[in-house]
Amino acid sequence: MKKIIISVAILLVSVAAVYFFIFEKESEPDIASFEECVKAGYPVMESYPRQCKSSDGTNFTEDIGNELEKADLIKVSVPRPNQEISSPLIVQGEARGFWFFEASFPISLLDEKGELLAQTVAQAKDEWMTEDFVPFEAELEFAAPENGKGTIILKKDNPSGLPEYEDELRLPIKF
Repeated sequence: MKKIIISVAILLVSVAAVYFFIFEKESEPDIASFEECVKAGYPVMESYPRQCKSSDGTNFTEDIGNELEKADLIKVSVPRPNQEISSPLIVQGEARGFWFFEASFPISLLDEKGELLAQTVAQAKDEWMTEDFVPFEAELEFAAPENGKGTIILKKDNPSGLPEYEDELRLPIKF
């Protein structure tokens, strides 16, 4: 009789464990991006770019565009990657003097489909004929989409038109 009770107890615990495991797996959301990982409540590591690790061990990294690759050429202080923006938007930062031509360079704002929302020219705030960093500022006015993401593109001015002299900084933003 004791063996039957122990066997039934083990069987019930086993069934409960299997049920809990299956139920737990079904309720766990499918995570495919950094934003979804954060929204699901998983921890975010204090790094740059930020990283989030889901329960299955998958690591998701925040998209910050190509900011790190271009840090020795151009730096944007406002807006920061993934910042929510509205119109009018003031863009500020600093770029090496050779990023400019005649003290300016073009800036474009695209929606998540790649459609052009606005375009302007950033102006140097100091002497630009140098290889040092020069502060710049620009203002973008645009009609924002209802929601979604976009990209700000800061292009190195290239009056020659030669592809080997083209360069750009791409920053993801939110509306």
